[in-house]
Amino acid sequence: MELIHFIQGSTTLTVASAALLGLIVGSFLNVVILRLPVMMENEWRRQCAELVTGDRDDGPPEAAVLEQTAAEPFNLVVPRSRCPHCGHTIRAIDNIPIISYLLLRGRCAACRHPISARYPIIEAVTGLCSMVVAWHFGFTWEALAALFLTWALIALSIIDFDHQLLPDNITLPFLWIGLVLGLLALFTDIRSAVIGAIVGYLSLWSVYQLFKLLTGKEGMGYGDFKLLAMLGAWMGWQYLLVVVLLSSVVGAAVGITLATVMGRSRSIPIPFGPYLAAAGWLALLWGDELITAYWRWFGAAAHA
Repeated sequence: MELIHFIQGSTTLTVASAALLGLIVGSFLNVVILRLPVMMENEWRRQCAELVTGDRDDGPPEAAVLEQTAAEPFNLVVPRSRCPHCGHTIRAIDNIPIISYLLLRGRCAACRHPISARYPIIEAVTGLCSMVVAWHFGFTWEALAALFLTWALIALSIIDFDHQLLPDNITLPFLWIGLVLGLLALFTDIRSAVIGAIVGYLSLWSVYQLFKLLTGKEGMGYGDFKLLAMLGAWMGWQYLLVVVLLSSVVGAAVGITLATVMGRSRSIPIPFGPYLAAAGWLALLWGDELITAYWRWFGAAAHA
């Protein structure tokens, strides 16, 4: 108890502890980001194989290969992380967040092949965001919940950027967690949380249906609906407008930049999840300030 009271009374220790924890979690998020889409694809392949073969004993040879592959353990724990170039198993000493990357000078300890800089970057971003959460909320239950949401949003953002995919394995559990926190009135009350989840889903679903009706194309995926529903459950319906506006502005700016400066084709889809996640995280921490600033700007523009 004395240790807990000491940490509660020391903002510096709270922030430093959150930063250290964030670095460790960031290393694990690298595993989640890399393996979860593969795990989902393996599960889809297994289901397709079952659908093709049914109860027949003379199924196609591809099914036997898929069954053999599915029998090999592959999840977030096993097998141990390895160098994608030479297959060398990464030792614990070589997996210390950021420090190991610097000591190895960004290369595999065995084959000296370059290691992608995204791994320490994700670790650093997770540590920094965790530090900001701890600084904002202090040593509280809100901080603990916000840390878990922050880590989930980081994982969702990178997975969506890589695969245009927002896994239900993350969005749906955190949607329910948001509703449970509503019962505890941690960030918002249960009524606002339920309405937030409903409005969050239906608002983007309606935009999707309208866009598809007018253009015959799909403008976004169902994962975006679930992500906004998740954010609505955590923060309440009152913050959804800020989240949508902020994510749309940033997404449009990035899309225009990629098209004009980098020459990216407009036909290539741009994932919307990272912008929703970033806007949701900002709204969780500074939602009231963002709403006040928006209405102040709106009022000034109306009287101009």
